[in-house]
Formats: sequence, structure tokens, C-alpha cells
Amino acid sequence: MVRLFIFAAAVALVLLILALISSLSAERVRNMPRFAWILLILLIPIAGPIAWFLTGRPVSRAHRPSRRPASPDDDPEFLRSMDSAQSRRDRELLDHWEREMRRPEEHQPGEPRHEEPRPEEPRRDKRRSEETRDEQQDRP
Repeated sequence: MVRLFIFAAAVALVLLILALISSLSAERVRNMPRFAWILLILLIPIAGPIAWFLTGRPVSRAHRPSRRPASPDDDPEFLRSMDSAQSRRDRELLDHWEREMRRPEEHQPGEPRHEEPRPEEPRRDKRRSEETRDEQQDRP
């Protein structure tokens, strides 16, 4: 039974602290003046903080319907900004790069020439080549 009392006292203390912090930091309060809410929270241990959280706290902005569009593609201002001069220049530059990539490689002035890689000749060991030369000379 003592444990239950300690637990209830701890819950009441946590509720009291949270309600005081919330009521003192709120920009606006509902249904009563702020001073009345603070007295209610302090004088009525469990019911005061619960009443504050249920009826005194201002409505959070998350519950209010937003006037702004929920996604960027619903926002006309955002869509207008997407069609700005900078994005047109970016698209033109991208088109130019794509055309350059499609055309066959031609040597542009000022650019280094890219030569076709030559197939490498098989390397021969000098000793072997000398031996084969000597053998060919010995044959009649």
C-alpha cells in the first residue's frame, strides 16, 4: 500500500511540474486567466493539472487546419518558382550537353586528341630471340 501511495505522489508531482511549465510558457491560455490556472494547478493536486491539460492549454497548431498546401506540388507559388529563368537555363544547358554526347566524337579545337589505343605487340624475351636467331643461323 505504501508503494502505491509513493507511486501516486510521484505521478501527482510530475503532473504538477509539467502543468506549471506548460501554463507558464504558453503564449495564450483558454477559459480562464493564467493566474487562475496557476492557482488551480497548485491548490488542487491531481485534478488541477488534468483540467489544465484538457481545457486550459491552447490548441496546438497541428490540430488547426493549415492554410498552406500540404505538399509542394499543390503550392502555386512553388510551381511558379520551378519555372524560373534559372531552371530554363539549366534545362537548356542540359539539352546542350545531351546533344554533345549524342554527336560522334570530333576533334574540337583546344581539346586534346584522343587516339585509338594500339594493340600491344607480344613482348619477347631478349634471350629467347637471340637463341632463335642463333638456331636459325646454325641450320643449313
